[in-house]
Amino acid sequence: MILARRSALAGYATALLSMGQISFTALEAQRELGIGQGALLDAAEKLQKRGHLLKPRRGFYVIVPPQFLSRGAPPPSWYIDSLMRHEKLPYYVGLLKAAELLGATHQAVMQFQVVTSKQLKKIRAGRSTITFYFRTDMDVIASGIEDRKTDTGAMRVSGRELTLLDLVRYPHAAGGLDHVLTVLSDLGDAIDTEKLTGLSAAFERSVTQRLGHLLDKLGHVQSASSLHEALQRKHASLTWVELEPTQTSDPDFTPEPLERDERWRVVVRRAPESDE
Repeated sequence: MILARRSALAGYATALLSMGQISFTALEAQRELGIGQGALLDAAEKLQKRGHLLKPRRGFYVIVPPQFLSRGAPPPSWYIDSLMRHEKLPYYVGLLKAAELLGATHQAVMQFQVVTSKQLKKIRAGRSTITFYFRTDMDVIASGIEDRKTDTGAMRVSGRELTLLDLVRYPHAAGGLDHVLTVLSDLGDAIDTEKLTGLSAAFERSVTQRLGHLLDKLGHVQSASSLHEALQRKHASLTWVELEPTQTSDPDFTPEPLERDERWRVVVRRAPESDE
């Protein structure tokens, strides 16, 4: 009986693959095969042990096509949209992964980074790791998100301007400010100034100050000036912020300021260096 269930589930998975579908939910499989939850779990576990099936979240399965058996899973881009729809959460692929998709070529992206409205544990899927970053007000940055085609459909990805703001907001996700500066060097020439300014209103003032400082340093005068004008309209005066707050985490080892950027009110204790 168990063998029959496993064969039925394997056949169901193969049929889905033939139609270009890489994932399914437990409820979909139960309904299609006419079996209960326990029977599905038993059959799915057998296929998981053989490496033909992956369960990144409860009730959601990813089929592993033959060409990806050695890797343990297909690319996350093939199923991230279906996964987040299953979780009923807004999302976008962002940070370094989005930068790579946008053409930043100097960084080796080790994780598939996703921003969503709920704190989720990272997922290990074969050789890939899906890491989630948390933002509650996803609706306010909707204009910065784009649909991008994948081999199995589409996924939501942050555009150039949102990606840069996010990287300054989450510098640890990029491995530090040096890497952020490298991405900014790669992507800065094609910034949509109006879009960047509009999106900056959804970020902390300190993020805009830091990004403006970096844009100035790289010579992106128009984008920097637009950001500065937006800040001046919103804030009568700017509070001083650290370019790298981690530099001041231990008072006994805090370096002396290397520079005080009066325009942006940014304290620089170490000049970031691009990998270029």
